Amino acid sequence: MATTGLSMKGFDGFLALARNRYSVQSFKKDPVEDEKLGAVLDAVRLAPTAANRQPFRFIVIHTAGKEDELGRIYGIPFFREAPILICACTVPSEAWTRSDGKNYSDVDVAIAIDHLTLAAASLGLGTHWVAAFDTGAAREALGIPGDAEPVAFTPLGYPADRPQEKQRKGVSELVHYEHW
Repeated sequence: MATTGLSMKGFDGFLALARNRYSVQSFKKDPVEDEKLGAVLDAVRLAPTAANRQPFRFIVIHTAGKEDELGRIYGIPFFREAPILICACTVPSEAWTRSDGKNYSDVDVAIAIDHLTLAAASLGLGTHWVAAFDTGAAREALGIPGDAEPVAFTPLGYPADRPQEKQRKGVSELVHYEHW
């Protein structure tokens, strides 16, 4: 079921977007236009969630003048280099929970972040999913309440680098039909 050579209206554009989106390692200081930021945040709002609960909050941070404080959250330079940094948080108490107790807040916020990264890429903006950050420093710097959990950050801005070649497993390694 390879998609190479597949031609379905609109799908080719989506595959190109998915193939070309990458984790940006360096950002320009050029500001992100309000219209583009608004479009990216609207994509977050439109993301599907379990039982349509939308158990997340996104914090938009303008990085100028806050570089030292943001460096405490995550020390790699690209993190505070983009003009905007976005923190994705879950509110587990608002999420749908499956009958076996699995809370879907992390799944829901991951889908929303994916919508954000693809929307950003479609507008010529770069992102970089960051999960290895200091949660205590994030809570302190951003005033995140106790009932919310910071899950991931992404810088948002115009890339100053070029993508590296991606290594991905083949579909046959990732997909099983009918049973494992």
